[in-house]
Amino acid sequence: MFWRMVRGALFRQRGKMLMVAFTIALGSSLATAMLNVMFDVGDKVNQELKTYGANINVMPRGASLLDDLYGVSEGAGVQDKYLSEAELGRIKTIFWAFNIVDFTPYLFARVGLDSRNAAAPNGEAAGQLRLVGTWFDRRLELPTGEILNTGMRPLKSWWDVEGSWIGDDDTGAVMAGREAARRYGLALGDVVTTEAGNATEQRSFTVKGIFHAGGDEDDYLYAPLGAVQELAEKPGLVSRVEVSALTTPDNELSRRAAQDPTSLSIKDWETWYCTAYVSAICYQIDEVLTGSVSKPIRQVAESEGAILEKTQLLMLLITILSLAGSALGISNLVTADVMERSAEIGLLKAVGAWDGPVSRLILTEVLITGIAGGLIGYFAGLGFARIIGETVFSSAITIKPVVIPLVTALVFLVTMAGSVPSIRLLLSLRPAEVLHGR
Repeated sequence: MFWRMVRGALFRQRGKMLMVAFTIALGSSLATAMLNVMFDVGDKVNQELKTYGANINVMPRGASLLDDLYGVSEGAGVQDKYLSEAELGRIKTIFWAFNIVDFTPYLFARVGLDSRNAAAPNGEAAGQLRLVGTWFDRRLELPTGEILNTGMRPLKSWWDVEGSWIGDDDTGAVMAGREAARRYGLALGDVVTTEAGNATEQRSFTVKGIFHAGGDEDDYLYAPLGAVQELAEKPGLVSRVEVSALTTPDNELSRRAAQDPTSLSIKDWETWYCTAYVSAICYQIDEVLTGSVSKPIRQVAESEGAILEKTQLLMLLITILSLAGSALGISNLVTADVMERSAEIGLLKAVGAWDGPVSRLILTEVLITGIAGGLIGYFAGLGFARIIGETVFSSAITIKPVVIPLVTALVFLVTMAGSVPSIRLLLSLRPAEVLHGR
């Protein structure tokens, strides 16, 4: 009898029930889309931010110590500290190897340019500037047998380059920063002869590109690493390495670990080590590179965490607001339905029906409608998530199974919350008043 009454009510009130289903479908679709995006947005946002540079700086231990204690980043005691180029492939063998997006080494050398007498930056001698050796687009064979394409070109993809990027095989080519080109009168196609201050080697380079980076790099010249190693007589050595890695935003645990990993309990240490915190990735890089100290580039790492947290908060707020709107819509529709059926409800009470069974009748109708609307909304939400992924991140959003029970619980809660005012109205109905039209 109960289910016959439910079925009859659904068919008689199908217009309002369809509106309830549509309201629930709209809320659940937005919740499904936002939750899937929120759970997947970390990697997407990090991947987008990786196009703007490295977030980890790897230095020789001695040079890092001088920088920490005295703020000395170059000069005697710093420039004679190096890392081994042959070990760099080990970076892709750490626990979080798949989170290492890109890395490139640098070797710094002070060089003289012909007999140019332009005023040099930072108090350097006239005609002296920094020549930086690096990988531009390196095909690297890893110890695991994998092949990795890495280097400065993908790491500095935002640079505005006039002319062209050079390759690692262009040992006779150089790229000049815009400020260095202006100061020393360099143009595309110019041939410059360099001589390292502490070596007898001379080398000529052709300017094939002039770039604008918006930082100190604009005062430098960049050349293939092998050419600078030969010029500076530092074969197989690099001054530092920049690493771009996908990371998890810092929390209290990661901050404690960054200060002193040995202070953690075994359980906390395992949690920290097996989470892609920037401090954990730095620690693991130091484990595989001899004599290295890895440090997060704080401005980048903290900005990534802040942007990610704000993006996730925005998704959560959209989800909450959409569900709150659905609850209000359900409340209005179900309350109107109860008011229209007040005579029917009054009659049921008059013949002996208790408030409990009558309330269950209304709630069952709404729940059945909610299940139908929730199913439609879930699959619509998957479509919305796909559109968001392709439009915003140019890649598909990974569907998270954990969203299914979350959306189910949220639809149930929203449906119940939206039904509360109508149930309160139902409980306040008096059969005698309703049947007498009052």
